[in-house]
Amino acid sequence: MRYIRGIFLFGSLIAITACNNSGEQRTTTTTADTATTKPVDVPSFNPDSAYAYVAAQVALGPRTPGSAAQTKCAAWMQAKLKAVCDTVYRQDTHVTGGDGKSLPCINLIGAINPKAAHRILFLTHWDSRPWADQDTKDKDKPVLAADDGGSGVGVLLEMANDIKAKGLSSSIGIDILFTDVEDYGRSQWGEDSYCLGTQYWAKHPHVAGYTADMGVLLDMVGARGAQFPLEGLSSQYAPGVQQKVWQAAATAGYGSFFPFTSSVDITDDHVPVNRLTGIKTVDIINLTPDNERPFAAHWHTHADEMNIIDKNTLKAVGQTLLQFVYEQAAANNVQ
Repeated sequence: MRYIRGIFLFGSLIAITACNNSGEQRTTTTTADTATTKPVDVPSFNPDSAYAYVAAQVALGPRTPGSAAQTKCAAWMQAKLKAVCDTVYRQDTHVTGGDGKSLPCINLIGAINPKAAHRILFLTHWDSRPWADQDTKDKDKPVLAADDGGSGVGVLLEMANDIKAKGLSSSIGIDILFTDVEDYGRSQWGEDSYCLGTQYWAKHPHVAGYTADMGVLLDMVGARGAQFPLEGLSSQYAPGVQQKVWQAAATAGYGSFFPFTSSVDITDDHVPVNRLTGIKTVDIINLTPDNERPFAAHWHTHADEMNIIDKNTLKAVGQTLLQFVYEQAAANNVQ
């Protein structure tokens, strides 16, 4: 993903930023009263299982385009999706990197209740960055990507497990999209050098004419101390969806992980989904309060390994998603 400087207003949150004569920036934030949500029966997310899924990916090594780990991880994810989804699709293709290289790309899609008209798309990238460009050493070697790649897959696989165990109303369908070759981009190659697997899927969906009511992207959702503020482009493209997800976090008891605080713009997989498909999609992404350096210290470094993954963070994100899914299912049942 790529950072674009910017802070935006969102819904009930009002951020007022000013500079004093010394050049210091001060921000005042006011949040409106939170709407009450009718209780729904939501399964419990298992963070131990999600953690094990992350560890299984990392054990394969960096999942870079053209590597043996890419092939092995794709087969592993496909088998896991088949165990918890009604239908699984696989896209094997090649995409062109910003350096002109032809890169093997494997997208996987698992569908729950594939015949349901109302659908929610969940997506995350699963590849590893081929270069640790933010590190101080071995900058030309790939990262293990426990958080930036592995954590999203772990959370979504466990979410699907929990949905399968409990069951889900036929009024709503879930699509889980694992996208490849997200992290091959470089700033000097331009914005479109990122998110290549998602760009391909958006132009060639797994089902002709595919659409969904809304979408949720996960990126770097497993690290200790993570915070998920309101990413700026999500606030522009899908403010209503963002409000629902962040309110679901509060209802589930994890509002401290999901502050109603506006943050910077991030070029991530939700951008081509919004722009190319029109599906209103938000990004759940770990961002710091420092708008000049918004990513966690392990981002694009060799520190992105299992010892930064925290089961408490996995639980917070996974339980929020389950809360969101079952609230939307309940809402569809009364319409």
